[in-house]
Amino acid sequence: MAAGIAEVAARGGIRAIIRARSEASLASALKQINGGLSRQVEKGKLDVAERDRILANISTTTDLRKLSDCDIIIESVVEDLTTKQELFRELDVIAKPSAILATNTSTLSVVEMAKVTKRPDQVCGIHFFNPATVLPLVEIVRPITASDDTISLATEFVRAIGKDGVQVLDRAGFIVNALLFPYLNNAIRMLDAGTASMEDIDTAMKGGCNFPMGPFALLDLVGLDTSLSILETLHASFGDDNFAPHPRLRELVAHGRLGRKTKAGFYVY
Repeated sequence: MAAGIAEVAARGGIRAIIRARSEASLASALKQINGGLSRQVEKGKLDVAERDRILANISTTTDLRKLSDCDIIIESVVEDLTTKQELFRELDVIAKPSAILATNTSTLSVVEMAKVTKRPDQVCGIHFFNPATVLPLVEIVRPITASDDTISLATEFVRAIGKDGVQVLDRAGFIVNALLFPYLNNAIRMLDAGTASMEDIDTAMKGGCNFPMGPFALLDLVGLDTSLSILETLHASFGDDNFAPHPRLRELVAHGRLGRKTKAGFYVY
């Protein structure tokens, strides 16, 4: 996600710094960006000068202190509240006083991150969807602590990079995942009940609802571990059985079948 967010910002004329813990991770991110842009050049969708302009707007670092002059810092680390809170504590010390600290969380409580900082009014959610370079939506999440100025600046940033921003209160799952994941979870229930095959359920939802992909292909794209984490958070927040992760999802995650990123999930790639 970090690579995708950085590319989108760079396309919008904004200088972006990707920070990762290792040079290997940074090299992988740059390879991803370079590869995608070069393929667009080959297909005639992007000229060389534009590719070079985008790349010139992106720099990398392993040193968190190099983010000290950034106006907006968006974290996209693992979907674990404790890990994110630890990072926000560090960023609060490093970032300049006027900086907005944002999280790309897909479902965790933003206020729980805001409250570990000394600038809770300058913390919000800026949630991109995967792949960030393709999907136009960004959820701008307002925790109860956020100021109007923070939400206004986050909205301006999203507009400046050509995305469609929607504002949502800080409630688990926000808009998209709160509606999407009961559907995905119930698709697994339907499969387990023997109503139809996995392939036929995917085909039905594409052909009958005009969805670009079926629920099982989407689960594999999102990542089964990420999907499990989201459902657990939603279930803990709302207590609705529609959010209780299906045992088959837990089983696949336990066996390391996490979707496309491990070449096997519901499908094998």
